[in-house]
Amino acid sequence: MKQDEMILKTVKEIVVKFIEMGNISPTSFHDHFRNIYATVEKSVKEDKKQSSGPGTGQS
Repeated sequence: MKQDEMILKTVKEIVVKFIEMGNISPTSFHDHFRNIYATVEKSVKEDKKQSSGPGTGQS
């Protein structure tokens, strides 16, 4: 659950920055949020999978 909270907070910060810069409008918020969330979630899960995989030096 902690990982989901981290992803949500990260996505929120990214979306807020995009809104502040004028790159996301209220009408396109939903689509952008879903795409950014999916990208961040995929990245975090891939990183976690790679860092815990064999041959990484992790115990």
